Amino acid sequence: MRRLSAVLLLCVLAAVPAAAQTAAPIPTDRGKATIFTAEDLAAALAKLPTDRPSGAARVFSLAPYNVNVEQRQPRQQGASLHEAQAEFFYVIDGSATLLTGGSLTSPTRNGSNITGPGIEGGVRQTFKKGDFMIVPSGVPHQFLDITAPVRLLQIYLPNAPQ
Repeated sequence: MRRLSAVLLLCVLAAVPAAAQTAAPIPTDRGKATIFTAEDLAAALAKLPTDRPSGAARVFSLAPYNVNVEQRQPRQQGASLHEAQAEFFYVIDGSATLLTGGSLTSPTRNGSNITGPGIEGGVRQTFKKGDFMIVPSGVPHQFLDITAPVRLLQIYLPNAPQ
Protein backbone atom coordinates (compact mmCIF):
# COMPACT_ATOMS: atom_id res chain seq x y z
CA MET A 1 0.00 0.00 0.00
CA ARG A 2 2.89 2.40 0.78
CA ARG A 3 4.37 1.71 -2.66
CA LEU A 4 1.06 2.53 -4.40
CA SER A 5 0.66 5.70 -2.32
CA ALA A 6 4.17 6.83 -3.27
CA VAL A 7 3.47 6.18 -6.96
CA LEU A 8 0.21 8.10 -6.89
CA LEU A 9 1.89 10.99 -5.07
CA LEU A 10 4.55 11.16 -7.77
CA CYS A 11 1.83 11.25 -10.44
CA VAL A 12 0.04 14.11 -8.71
CA LEU A 13 3.29 16.05 -8.30
CA ALA A 14 4.05 15.68 -12.00
CA ALA A 15 0.54 16.55 -13.16
CA VAL A 16 -0.38 19.48 -10.87
CA PRO A 17 1.04 22.93 -11.67
CA ALA A 18 3.35 24.39 -9.01
CA ALA A 19 5.42 27.54 -8.53
CA ALA A 20 8.24 27.96 -11.05
CA GLN A 21 11.47 26.28 -9.94
CA THR A 22 14.48 24.69 -11.57
CA ALA A 23 14.32 21.12 -12.93
CA ALA A 24 14.27 18.28 -10.40
CA PRO A 25 17.67 16.93 -9.39
CA ILE A 26 18.44 13.43 -10.59
CA PRO A 27 18.65 11.24 -8.56
CA THR A 28 15.97 12.56 -6.24
CA ASP A 29 17.14 13.55 -2.74
CA ARG A 30 15.81 10.94 -0.28
CA GLY A 31 15.92 13.51 2.54
CA LYS A 32 13.19 15.79 1.15
CA ALA A 33 10.39 16.03 -1.39
CA THR A 34 11.33 17.00 -4.92
CA ILE A 35 8.99 19.04 -7.08
CA PHE A 36 8.88 18.93 -10.85
CA THR A 37 6.78 21.93 -11.92
CA ALA A 38 4.35 22.27 -14.80
CA GLU A 39 6.96 24.48 -16.47
CA ASP A 40 9.61 21.78 -16.01
CA LEU A 41 7.20 19.26 -17.55
CA ALA A 42 6.52 21.49 -20.55
CA ALA A 43 10.26 22.02 -21.08
CA ALA A 44 11.00 18.28 -20.86
CA LEU A 45 8.21 17.45 -23.31
CA ALA A 46 9.42 20.15 -25.74
CA LYS A 47 12.87 18.49 -25.84
CA LEU A 48 11.54 15.05 -26.81
CA PRO A 49 12.37 14.00 -30.37
CA THR A 50 9.64 14.12 -33.00
CA ASP A 51 11.59 12.26 -35.70
CA ARG A 52 11.26 8.83 -34.00
CA PRO A 53 8.20 6.77 -33.06
CA SER A 54 8.80 7.54 -29.37
CA GLY A 55 11.12 9.40 -27.05
CA ALA A 56 11.44 9.68 -23.27
CA ALA A 57 13.07 11.90 -20.65
CA ARG A 58 13.77 11.03 -17.01
CA VAL A 59 11.84 13.14 -14.49
CA PHE A 60 12.68 11.47 -11.17
CA SER A 61 14.85 8.61 -9.97
CA LEU A 62 14.26 7.21 -6.52
CA ALA A 63 15.56 3.64 -6.56
CA PRO A 64 13.99 1.31 -7.38
CA TYR A 65 11.59 3.69 -9.20
CA ASN A 66 12.16 5.71 -12.34
CA VAL A 67 9.61 8.26 -13.54
CA ASN A 68 9.73 9.38 -17.16
CA VAL A 69 7.73 11.54 -19.54
CA GLU A 70 7.43 10.16 -23.01
CA GLN A 71 5.94 11.19 -26.30
CA ARG A 72 4.68 8.70 -28.85
CA GLN A 73 4.26 9.87 -32.43
CA PRO A 74 1.61 8.76 -34.95
CA ARG A 75 3.99 6.16 -36.38
CA GLN A 76 4.18 2.40 -36.06
CA GLN A 77 5.01 1.49 -32.47
CA GLY A 78 6.74 -1.75 -31.53
CA ALA A 79 5.46 -4.06 -28.81
CA SER A 80 7.16 -4.93 -25.51
CA LEU A 81 6.97 -7.18 -22.50
CA HIS A 82 8.80 -6.48 -19.22
CA GLU A 83 9.48 -9.56 -17.10
CA ALA A 84 10.80 -7.75 -14.00
CA GLN A 85 8.46 -4.78 -13.75
CA ALA A 86 4.97 -3.46 -14.32
CA GLU A 87 4.53 -0.27 -16.30
CA PHE A 88 2.23 2.51 -15.08
CA PHE A 89 1.05 5.34 -17.37
CA TYR A 90 -0.80 8.61 -16.84
CA VAL A 91 -1.99 10.22 -20.08
CA ILE A 92 -0.89 13.86 -20.08
CA ASP A 93 -2.24 14.58 -23.55
CA GLY A 94 -3.61 12.72 -26.55
CA SER A 95 -5.50 9.51 -27.18
CA ALA A 96 -4.85 6.14 -28.81
CA THR A 97 -5.34 2.42 -28.22
CA LEU A 98 -3.37 0.15 -25.91
CA LEU A 99 -3.20 -3.48 -27.09
CA THR A 100 -2.36 -5.89 -24.26
CA GLY A 101 -2.04 -9.65 -23.91
CA GLY A 102 -1.68 -12.08 -26.78
CA SER A 103 1.79 -13.04 -28.02
CA LEU A 104 4.70 -10.94 -29.28
CA THR A 105 5.55 -11.50 -32.93
CA SER A 106 9.23 -12.17 -33.73
CA PRO A 107 10.34 -11.60 -30.11
CA THR A 108 13.86 -10.36 -29.30
CA ARG A 109 15.28 -10.43 -25.76
CA ASN A 110 17.16 -7.52 -24.18
CA GLY A 111 17.81 -8.50 -20.54
CA SER A 112 14.44 -8.86 -18.82
CA ASN A 113 12.65 -6.98 -21.62
CA ILE A 114 11.35 -8.62 -24.76
CA THR A 115 10.34 -6.63 -27.85
CA GLY A 116 8.76 -7.37 -31.18
CA PRO A 117 7.16 -5.58 -34.10
CA GLY A 118 3.63 -6.44 -32.97
CA ILE A 119 1.21 -8.64 -31.03
CA GLU A 120 -0.98 -11.50 -32.21
CA GLY A 121 -4.30 -11.55 -30.37
CA GLY A 122 -4.73 -9.44 -27.26
CA VAL A 123 -7.31 -6.92 -26.08
CA ARG A 124 -7.65 -3.38 -27.44
CA GLN A 125 -8.51 -0.57 -25.00
CA THR A 126 -8.81 3.08 -25.99
CA PHE A 127 -7.46 5.80 -23.71
CA LYS A 128 -7.48 9.58 -23.58
CA LYS A 129 -6.06 12.56 -21.69
CA GLY A 130 -6.40 12.12 -17.92
CA ASP A 131 -6.62 8.31 -17.99
CA PHE A 132 -4.39 6.00 -15.94
CA MET A 133 -3.16 2.61 -17.21
CA ILE A 134 -1.11 -0.17 -15.67
CA VAL A 135 0.41 -3.09 -17.55
CA PRO A 136 1.44 -5.96 -15.24
CA SER A 137 4.87 -7.50 -15.69
CA GLY A 138 4.92 -10.30 -18.25
CA VAL A 139 2.07 -8.81 -20.33
CA PRO A 140 2.81 -7.84 -23.96
CA HIS A 141 1.69 -4.29 -24.80
CA GLN A 142 1.69 -1.99 -27.80
CA PHE A 143 0.37 1.51 -28.58
CA LEU A 144 -1.84 1.67 -31.68
CA ASP A 145 -4.14 4.13 -33.50
CA ILE A 146 -2.08 7.19 -32.62
CA THR A 147 -3.34 10.09 -34.76
CA ALA A 148 -1.52 12.92 -32.94
CA PRO A 149 1.38 12.85 -30.46
CA VAL A 150 0.51 11.12 -27.18
CA ARG A 151 2.29 12.39 -24.06
CA LEU A 152 2.57 10.10 -21.04
CA LEU A 153 3.94 10.05 -17.54
CA GLN A 154 5.49 6.59 -17.21
CA ILE A 155 6.69 4.73 -14.12
CA TYR A 156 8.36 1.33 -13.97
CA LEU A 157 7.24 -0.60 -10.87
CA PRO A 158 9.66 -3.41 -9.99
CA ASN A 159 8.16 -6.79 -9.10
CA ALA A 160 7.92 -7.42 -5.37
CA PRO A 161 10.60 -9.79 -4.04
CA GLN A 162 9.37 -13.39 -3.86
